[in-house]
Amino acid sequence: MIYEIRTYNLKTRQLQEYWKRFQEKFPGREAFSELSGHFYSEIGPLNQMVAIWPYEDVDQRADIRQRAEAGPNPAWPPDSGSLIVDMVSQIYLPAPFMRPLSSGKYGPFYEMRLYTYPAEAIPAVLDAWEGRIQAREELSPLVGCWYAEYGGPNNFIHLWAYESFEKRLRIRQEARDRDIWPPPGPVAPVRQESKLLLPAPFSPLQ
Repeated sequence: MIYEIRTYNLKTRQLQEYWKRFQEKFPGREAFSELSGHFYSEIGPLNQMVAIWPYEDVDQRADIRQRAEAGPNPAWPPDSGSLIVDMVSQIYLPAPFMRPLSSGKYGPFYEMRLYTYPAEAIPAVLDAWEGRIQAREELSPLVGCWYAEYGGPNNFIHLWAYESFEKRLRIRQEARDRDIWPPPGPVAPVRQESKLLLPAPFSPLQ
């Protein structure tokens, strides 16, 4: 299994129009493969969206995209190019302890944390997380955790769900006070980013 995480930066005040155009095409795209989640930024880089698409492997991804975009009236993509400043697409592998994404209401607040580690440190980071993740999830669910096989910036991403921003603050403080989180590890990330996301109306994750 792989996950494609696509990050879009929109022009100012174009979110509602993007949603409208996306939803017009979405049923046709869903006929080829399911969307795991679609979010927009509330805190962090503004006018940004994050889409998560799962595939069996890169070959299936290429085949689905080719078929969805084929023909004189393709099922995909939506007519949204004029609304987008830029887009970055990255392929990630799921952490061994990550459960498959399934639709449902877990938020509505989702925190996406993007870390950059030296590429050779990722196996040790995964081991450290696996030893602590059960205790951490007793406080709030881990929605997803992914790593990039070949390193690079933002090569370790985790997504957490919270009922409210205030509950997020309380849970993170409790995890620190009880020495549950963060897990001990031999290497610290060289860069960390965090953004608070809310689900789009059509996102399977709410």
